[in-house]
Amino acid sequence: MRPFARGLRRAVLATSAIPMLAFAPAAFAQDDGASAEGGDEIIVTARRRDERLIDVPIAVTAISGDALSKAGAIDITDIANMAPNTTLENSRGTNSTLTAFIRGVGQQDPVPGFEAGVGLYLDDVYLNRPQGAVLDIYDVERIEVLRGPQGTLYGRNTIGGAVKYVTRALNPDSPELRVRGTYGTYNQADLVVTASAPISDTFRVGGSVARLSRGGFGDNLTIPGLENYNKDVWAGRGTIELGGNGAPVLIRISGDYTRDKSDPRNGHRLIPGLVSGAPVLDDVYDTRAGLNDPKQDVKAYGLAMNVSAELSDNLTLRSISAWRKDTSYTPIDFDVLPAVDVDVPAVYRNEQLSQEFQLLYESDRLHGLVGFYYLDAKAATSFDVLLGLTGTAIGFPGLNGYTAGDVRTNTWSVFGDFTFDFTDQLSLSVGGRYTNDKRKAFVYKATRISGLSPEFGGTVPPITTAVATDFHGDRTFKEFTPRASLSFKPNADNMIYASYSKGFKGGGFDPRGSGASAPISDPLAGRTYQDIYDYLSFEPEKVDSYEIGYKGSLLDRRLTLSLAGFYMDYKNVQIPGSSACVDALGLPTFCGITTNAGKARLQGIEAEVNAILARDFAGAGSTIRFNGALGYIDAKYKSFIAGNPPADVADQRTFQNTPKWTVMGSIAAGVPAMGGNIDVSTGLTYRSLTHQFEVPIPALDQPGYVLWDASIVWTADSGDYSIGVHGKNLTDKQYITSGYNYQNAAGGSTLGLEGVQTAFYGNPRQVFVTGTVKF
Repeated sequence: MRPFARGLRRAVLATSAIPMLAFAPAAFAQDDGASAEGGDEIIVTARRRDERLIDVPIAVTAISGDALSKAGAIDITDIANMAPNTTLENSRGTNSTLTAFIRGVGQQDPVPGFEAGVGLYLDDVYLNRPQGAVLDIYDVERIEVLRGPQGTLYGRNTIGGAVKYVTRALNPDSPELRVRGTYGTYNQADLVVTASAPISDTFRVGGSVARLSRGGFGDNLTIPGLENYNKDVWAGRGTIELGGNGAPVLIRISGDYTRDKSDPRNGHRLIPGLVSGAPVLDDVYDTRAGLNDPKQDVKAYGLAMNVSAELSDNLTLRSISAWRKDTSYTPIDFDVLPAVDVDVPAVYRNEQLSQEFQLLYESDRLHGLVGFYYLDAKAATSFDVLLGLTGTAIGFPGLNGYTAGDVRTNTWSVFGDFTFDFTDQLSLSVGGRYTNDKRKAFVYKATRISGLSPEFGGTVPPITTAVATDFHGDRTFKEFTPRASLSFKPNADNMIYASYSKGFKGGGFDPRGSGASAPISDPLAGRTYQDIYDYLSFEPEKVDSYEIGYKGSLLDRRLTLSLAGFYMDYKNVQIPGSSACVDALGLPTFCGITTNAGKARLQGIEAEVNAILARDFAGAGSTIRFNGALGYIDAKYKSFIAGNPPADVADQRTFQNTPKWTVMGSIAAGVPAMGGNIDVSTGLTYRSLTHQFEVPIPALDQPGYVLWDASIVWTADSGDYSIGVHGKNLTDKQYITSGYNYQNAAGGSTLGLEGVQTAFYGNPRQVFVTGTVKF
């Protein structure tokens, strides 16, 4: 680690090492942006200052913590049912790794060394890797979903959009104790205890501890005692605040810890066993997977120090220092059968250190900031690909395609964004970012015939028959990305805007790639280092995004409307994938393959509406409200070179996790009753045909489907008590969210002998009761 990074880490740890049960960052008091829905206004901090949502010339969806609670939201993936053109889901084979797409931009496979297309921020701290990023919904102030390239206002540059998860601020005035309990179907049993106390006017402490558990939706029929799709999580957050509450300086020292020891999450075979003849199971949540070594175990934790200092009436200095680390052991049984056919014990190890400085300026006409961001991150993986049946059949028992990859990222950026109000109606925003990304990689790939490697419990020393890759390399990517928007407000409650932004995502090296698969540029010289370098590396993505939009509050603020139309030119689209391949001896193994699709075009529209249909119909304070969102996207590749010999196959390619239509609608009624208020709501979510890969696979692609949710919540007038009943996916719809495929067009297996065509499904019908008590 570089001297600067080492010094920064010591500083973060020295100032953040506080006694704790478990901790998580919390937002600055200045950034709380309370997401207040009183007066039909939502306050957000998408531009680093408190603004009404209808005044922000950015496509952003904001959901308050109160709205999430009333809807019975469980984790961050539920946000995908509230924001148009957004996909957030558990990655295949895991409970805690996040797959995120916004407007067609994202990453299906959580391979180390790839930057996320969608940035996830936990209280202003960018999470560099998707492992451990499926954040549970508790103690949340609000969640914001920003669509389109981001990078001139904060943190890491992200090409597709950003999701900002903001936790509740500490109460500066009085102690608080909040207990929330949940019990439901599949023995769901959750308990969250949150406490905070002001020690003095300028010293406050607080924290939360969460126990989140649920039985499996199905069972493992091969390994007694294991469930499938269960949940076994301990988590916690905590914060110390110094200053603030009227003082010019606020220091927040905070941290979080999550431990997920759920059973392995295995998919559902869509085809009978090609060798064993094992039939397809009736219950899509049951599994016959035989791999349980290593035990599934995910640990994610971090520390952060946020400092905000008001230098003058116009200037504020902010510093965000953070360190995070996570380790994920996961057994992935691709074939989900008892035999060792395509079994992958794996581990992911990630660590990051980041520092951000912002200098904010506010005056009557000019608002903006300049900033600096630094990230030092390492992402490593190692895994076996156990091809037991294949090895026995060809005389190599214990056949194992072992891979180890380590990718280091060192990046720094300077950015700025300013808005000038020419008049009270006309404003111009301009911004830019210069990014310097350096990627350094080590990739090792070998064929072994010893079965499990020692790090996954193997007892026989590895016997290596061939080394396909033993590679070290580095690349540096530099880019300037501008942004500009012009907004016009004919009056205080209506705005139209037009914007342009350029997005950039650095390239790198595929840590699963096989040097033995690299084309030979000079047949006489054989395969050279440059051949392997060129084969393992991939180019950066770039996008030019254009957007026009309207935001307004109409009919005496009974109707709030947000409309956006966008057009994106997308170049060098990074598509990580994998396939069967052979090593130097001709033995079958597994290889990563990353393709840079040449060009794509994405265009679409988004609409969000919040309407009060009735007021005071059943007494003072009663309301009937409608919320709706619609997203449409036309995503097409214009150039996609693949195959041998190379050919343009753009007309045969599709966009992953990008349904053409996403539609959501809910109706809610609030009625004063029993010394409080009863809120009743019901809603439908529709997602059209969704492709799991860049090529259509009818067996895995999910046709359009509808989900139906409903809730009824009573809240005391004091706000100290509430109880609610929630139903999710009430029609018990079965729908595929991801999968694996190693089948050829003729139905034969390309990896292993039994065949691999495996699907993972979304949650079935769940009904649960939640109660909250505040003291």
